[in-house]
Amino acid sequence: MGIFGNKKTRKLIGELRRRSQHSSDEFSKEINEMLEELKAEYEESSEVLPEFERFVAELNTRISAEDRKKLQEFSMKLSLVDRSARKGVDAMWELSRNQRKLTAENLRNFEEVES
Repeated sequence: MGIFGNKKTRKLIGELRRRSQHSSDEFSKEINEMLEELKAEYEESSEVLPEFERFVAELNTRISAEDRKKLQEFSMKLSLVDRSARKGVDAMWELSRNQRKLTAENLRNFEEVES
């Protein structure tokens, strides 16, 4: 029977498994909610940069070279913000995926101990 054959130990392992599962499920739920919220906000604002770039293209013919340069620089900065936001969504997706993997691995480990 070994160390894990004891009824008390099996009961403790079962309780630990349930608590671990509950915590993992809660973490996964929170991460997925944040991911969905972040994706929705990103998608909602993702058209701003292309619209701004079209606006800048229209203005380029009517403004001075100095103002054109300022607008281009501002457009590049907005592009960096957009890229950072996209990376944030990707990072949250990666976190969600890793959480699912860790949860599955944890459950397998508990099953190995329990059998």
